[in-house]
Amino acid sequence: MRVLLTAFEPYDVWKKNSSWDALVAFLIERGASSNIVTRRYPVDLAKLQSRLELDLSQGVDAVLHLGQAPGISHLQLESIGLNVAGVGSSLTGEYGAIVEEAPVAYRTRFPVGKWASELQANGIPAKVSYHAGTYLCNAAMFLSHHWFARRHETPLVGFIHLPLAPEQTVGEFSGLSSMPTSLASSALGHIVDRILELPTETEIQLA
Repeated sequence: MRVLLTAFEPYDVWKKNSSWDALVAFLIERGASSNIVTRRYPVDLAKLQSRLELDLSQGVDAVLHLGQAPGISHLQLESIGLNVAGVGSSLTGEYGAIVEEAPVAYRTRFPVGKWASELQANGIPAKVSYHAGTYLCNAAMFLSHHWFARRHETPLVGFIHLPLAPEQTVGEFSGLSSMPTSLASSALGHIVDRILELPTETEIQLA
Protein backbone atom coordinates (compact mmCIF):
# COMPACT_ATOMS: atom_id res chain seq x y z
CA MET A 1 0.00 0.00 0.00
CA ARG A 2 1.43 3.37 -1.07
CA VAL A 3 -0.31 6.44 0.35
CA LEU A 4 -0.28 10.05 -0.85
CA LEU A 5 -0.58 12.24 2.25
CA THR A 6 -1.17 15.95 1.65
CA ALA A 7 -1.81 19.21 3.46
CA PHE A 8 -2.20 22.87 2.50
CA GLU A 9 0.03 25.91 2.78
CA PRO A 10 -0.95 28.97 4.87
CA TYR A 11 -3.54 31.22 3.26
CA ASP A 12 -5.44 34.47 3.70
CA VAL A 13 -5.06 35.72 7.32
CA TRP A 14 -3.50 32.44 8.49
CA LYS A 15 0.29 32.53 8.75
CA LYS A 16 0.31 28.83 9.60
CA ASN A 17 -1.84 25.92 8.50
CA SER A 18 -2.64 23.32 11.17
CA SER A 19 -2.93 20.59 8.53
CA TRP A 20 0.68 21.08 7.43
CA ASP A 21 1.90 21.40 11.02
CA ALA A 22 0.23 18.07 11.89
CA LEU A 23 1.75 16.39 8.84
CA VAL A 24 5.23 17.67 9.72
CA ALA A 25 4.84 16.51 13.34
CA PHE A 26 3.75 13.10 12.05
CA LEU A 27 6.84 12.85 9.83
CA ILE A 28 9.17 13.91 12.65
CA GLU A 29 7.75 11.19 14.88
CA ARG A 30 7.57 8.43 12.27
CA GLY A 31 10.45 9.29 9.96
CA ALA A 32 10.55 8.81 6.21
CA SER A 33 8.81 5.80 4.69
CA SER A 34 8.70 4.42 1.16
CA ASN A 35 4.99 3.73 1.71
CA ILE A 36 4.08 7.37 2.29
CA VAL A 37 4.43 10.26 -0.17
CA THR A 38 3.86 13.71 1.35
CA ARG A 39 2.99 16.96 -0.36
CA ARG A 40 2.07 20.54 0.57
CA TYR A 41 -0.39 22.05 -1.91
CA PRO A 42 -1.00 25.67 -2.84
CA VAL A 43 -4.30 27.34 -2.08
CA ASP A 44 -5.19 27.78 -5.74
CA LEU A 45 -7.59 25.52 -7.60
CA ALA A 46 -5.79 25.39 -10.96
CA LYS A 47 -2.38 24.79 -9.35
CA LEU A 48 -3.88 22.22 -6.98
CA GLN A 49 -5.42 20.26 -9.85
CA SER A 50 -2.18 20.26 -11.84
CA ARG A 51 -0.01 19.20 -8.90
CA LEU A 52 -2.48 16.57 -7.75
CA GLU A 53 -2.74 14.91 -11.14
CA LEU A 54 1.05 14.79 -11.39
CA ASP A 55 1.39 13.20 -7.96
CA LEU A 56 -1.36 10.66 -8.58
CA SER A 57 0.23 9.66 -11.88
CA GLN A 58 3.37 8.58 -10.00
CA GLY A 59 1.46 5.56 -8.68
CA VAL A 60 -0.32 5.50 -5.31
CA ASP A 61 -2.93 3.15 -3.91
CA ALA A 62 -4.66 5.54 -1.52
CA VAL A 63 -4.91 9.25 -0.81
CA LEU A 64 -5.48 11.14 2.44
CA HIS A 65 -5.85 14.92 2.26
CA LEU A 66 -5.67 17.22 5.28
CA GLY A 67 -6.95 20.75 5.69
CA GLN A 68 -7.69 23.17 8.50
CA ALA A 69 -11.19 24.38 9.36
CA PRO A 70 -11.17 27.41 11.67
CA GLY A 71 -13.83 27.13 14.35
CA ILE A 72 -14.20 23.38 14.68
CA SER A 73 -13.19 21.66 17.93
CA HIS A 74 -12.75 18.10 16.63
CA LEU A 75 -11.41 16.22 13.62
CA GLN A 76 -13.92 15.97 10.79
CA LEU A 77 -13.60 12.83 8.68
CA GLU A 78 -15.24 13.88 5.45
CA SER A 79 -17.61 11.47 3.77
CA ILE A 80 -18.52 13.20 0.51
CA GLY A 81 -16.71 15.23 -2.15
CA LEU A 82 -18.98 17.40 -4.31
CA ASN A 83 -18.50 18.40 -7.94
CA VAL A 84 -18.83 22.07 -6.99
CA ALA A 85 -16.17 24.73 -7.62
CA GLY A 86 -17.09 27.51 -5.23
CA VAL A 87 -15.52 29.54 -2.47
CA GLY A 88 -16.11 28.99 1.24
CA SER A 89 -18.99 27.03 2.70
CA SER A 90 -21.90 29.27 1.71
CA LEU A 91 -24.92 27.47 0.30
CA THR A 92 -26.14 30.62 -1.47
CA GLY A 93 -25.26 31.60 -5.00
CA GLU A 94 -24.48 29.32 -7.92
CA TYR A 95 -21.13 27.67 -8.44
CA GLY A 96 -19.90 25.80 -11.48
CA ALA A 97 -18.73 22.22 -11.62
CA ILE A 98 -15.13 21.29 -10.87
CA VAL A 99 -15.26 18.85 -13.78
CA GLU A 100 -17.97 19.11 -16.43
CA GLU A 101 -19.89 15.91 -17.24
CA ALA A 102 -18.55 14.22 -14.12
CA PRO A 103 -20.58 12.68 -11.28
CA VAL A 104 -22.32 15.04 -8.88
CA ALA A 105 -20.38 13.60 -5.93
CA TYR A 106 -18.16 10.80 -4.72
CA ARG A 107 -18.42 9.11 -1.35
CA THR A 108 -15.30 7.85 0.38
CA ARG A 109 -14.78 4.11 0.64
CA PHE A 110 -12.87 4.52 3.87
CA PRO A 111 -14.76 3.32 6.99
CA VAL A 112 -14.81 6.83 8.44
CA GLY A 113 -17.50 6.03 11.02
CA LYS A 114 -15.39 3.23 12.46
CA TRP A 115 -12.26 5.36 12.42
CA ALA A 116 -14.03 8.25 14.16
CA SER A 117 -15.17 5.88 16.91
CA GLU A 118 -11.63 4.55 17.33
CA LEU A 119 -10.25 8.08 17.67
CA GLN A 120 -12.91 8.95 20.23
CA ALA A 121 -12.03 5.82 22.21
CA ASN A 122 -8.43 7.07 22.28
CA GLY A 123 -9.51 10.44 23.67
CA ILE A 124 -9.32 12.34 20.38
CA PRO A 125 -12.44 14.36 19.45
CA ALA A 126 -13.59 13.22 16.01
CA LYS A 127 -16.74 12.77 13.98
CA VAL A 128 -17.94 12.04 10.46
CA SER A 129 -18.85 15.07 8.37
CA TYR A 130 -21.04 15.00 5.26
CA HIS A 131 -20.04 18.34 3.77
CA ALA A 132 -16.42 19.18 2.96
CA GLY A 133 -17.32 22.71 1.83
CA THR A 134 -17.22 23.90 -1.75
CA TYR A 135 -13.67 25.10 -2.23
CA LEU A 136 -10.18 23.57 -2.23
CA CYS A 137 -10.64 20.96 0.50
CA ASN A 138 -13.68 19.59 -1.26
CA ALA A 139 -11.99 19.93 -4.66
CA ALA A 140 -8.98 17.88 -3.53
CA MET A 141 -11.27 15.10 -2.36
CA PHE A 142 -13.44 15.16 -5.49
CA LEU A 143 -10.56 15.39 -7.98
CA SER A 144 -8.70 12.50 -6.37
CA HIS A 145 -11.78 10.29 -6.55
CA HIS A 146 -12.39 11.30 -10.15
CA TRP A 147 -8.79 10.57 -11.16
CA PHE A 148 -9.12 6.94 -10.04
CA ALA A 149 -12.67 6.58 -11.38
CA ARG A 150 -11.62 7.72 -14.87
CA ARG A 151 -9.12 4.88 -14.91
CA HIS A 152 -11.69 2.37 -13.69
CA GLU A 153 -9.74 1.93 -10.48
CA THR A 154 -11.21 1.76 -6.99
CA PRO A 155 -10.77 5.16 -5.30
CA LEU A 156 -9.37 4.93 -1.80
CA VAL A 157 -9.55 8.61 -0.95
CA GLY A 158 -10.28 10.53 2.23
CA PHE A 159 -10.16 14.02 3.64
CA ILE A 160 -9.77 15.15 7.25
CA HIS A 161 -10.45 18.67 8.48
CA LEU A 162 -8.38 19.65 11.51
CA PRO A 163 -9.03 22.34 14.12
CA LEU A 164 -6.61 25.24 14.38
CA ALA A 165 -3.43 24.77 16.41
CA PRO A 166 -3.44 26.60 19.79
CA GLU A 167 -0.88 29.18 18.62
CA GLN A 168 -3.27 30.22 15.84
CA THR A 169 -5.99 31.17 18.32
CA VAL A 170 -4.53 34.34 19.78
CA GLY A 171 -5.51 37.98 19.46
CA GLU A 172 -8.54 38.43 17.25
CA PHE A 173 -8.92 34.64 16.94
CA SER A 174 -8.88 33.91 20.67
CA GLY A 175 -12.50 32.73 20.67
CA LEU A 176 -11.85 29.90 18.19
CA SER A 177 -11.41 26.29 19.21
CA SER A 178 -8.08 24.54 18.79
CA MET A 179 -6.36 21.18 19.10
CA PRO A 180 -2.72 20.57 20.09
CA THR A 181 -0.61 19.63 17.09
CA SER A 182 0.67 16.59 18.97
CA LEU A 183 -2.89 15.30 19.34
CA ALA A 184 -3.71 15.98 15.68
CA SER A 185 -0.50 14.19 14.69
CA SER A 186 -1.43 11.21 16.87
CA ALA A 187 -4.83 11.04 15.17
CA LEU A 188 -3.16 11.23 11.78
CA GLY A 189 -0.85 8.37 12.70
CA HIS A 190 -3.80 6.22 13.72
CA ILE A 191 -5.61 6.82 10.43
CA VAL A 192 -2.51 6.29 8.31
CA ASP A 193 -1.89 2.96 10.06
CA ARG A 194 -5.46 1.92 9.28
CA ILE A 195 -5.02 2.86 5.62
CA LEU A 196 -1.77 0.91 5.37
CA GLU A 197 -3.63 -2.17 6.66
CA LEU A 198 -6.12 -2.04 3.78
CA PRO A 199 -5.58 -4.37 0.80
CA THR A 200 -4.63 -2.76 -2.50
CA GLU A 201 -6.75 -3.30 -5.61
CA THR A 202 -4.13 -5.72 -6.95
CA GLU A 203 -4.25 -7.75 -3.76
CA ILE A 204 -8.05 -7.86 -3.95
CA GLN A 205 -7.91 -9.14 -7.52
CA LEU A 206 -5.38 -11.84 -6.60
CA ALA A 207 -7.36 -13.01 -3.58
